[in-house]
Amino acid sequence: MYKVRWSLTAFCAIASSLLGFKPANPAPPAEVLVAAAADLRYAMDSLIVLFSHQHPNITVKATYGSSGNFFEQIRNGAPFDVFFSADIDYPRQLKQDNKTESDIHVYGIGQLVLYSMTFDPGSKKMDLLLDPAVTKIAIANPAHAPYGKRAEECLRYYNLYDKVKDKLVIGENIAQTAQYARTGTADVGIIALSLALAQTGGHYWLIPAASHQPLEQAFVLLPHSKGNPDAARFANFLSSPKAMTILRNFGFGQTSQTSQNK
Repeated sequence: MYKVRWSLTAFCAIASSLLGFKPANPAPPAEVLVAAAADLRYAMDSLIVLFSHQHPNITVKATYGSSGNFFEQIRNGAPFDVFFSADIDYPRQLKQDNKTESDIHVYGIGQLVLYSMTFDPGSKKMDLLLDPAVTKIAIANPAHAPYGKRAEECLRYYNLYDKVKDKLVIGENIAQTAQYARTGTADVGIIALSLALAQTGGHYWLIPAASHQPLEQAFVLLPHSKGNPDAARFANFLSSPKAMTILRNFGFGQTSQTSQNK
């Protein structure tokens, strides 16, 4: 005589088959797709880590680039849930075009700095750019990067643009611009304070805000987020005290910084 031993799993599988039941497909993991201005890279990475600890079942995927490029992609239907722009005008235009799913939320004020691995900008300040030893100056592309636009405004404010335009090295976005300055591709870079704070080594000097238009930065939920409550959860998280502390620690909204060494 043979004894047949049935496992609970096998029994349930056969019973389901006989009764005509099909096992339900497991729900896909929740996912939030974020388009973020390049100056947010380190701050956003920290925010995502904190959010993931609080919501381990939600995956947030961030793509970093220039706000202007993201704006064009979103207008053409790119599948992002949340847009973090270094220039509030881009979310405003999307809202006017009925391509948003929420109000516009300001998350900080960006700030420009002179940054160099070799020179200390705190001594000569903007006049450092006229130093013959400075042969390459990195700025982001003014055509679509808000920090590039403000860098050009700053150079014109100090009557330096025509004097240094032949030295300019153009980065696709502010993160690439910071990389140029950090690796020596450029002697000096006009970059975001948030990126200077994240670098190891180098020196920076905060450029007076009066020299350019404000870098008011904001985020907005996009049509792709419709029906995705986790996108709204992530957006709401950005207003929490812990999230705001992270943003402040990366220089967003600070107004009293002076020359610093790293």
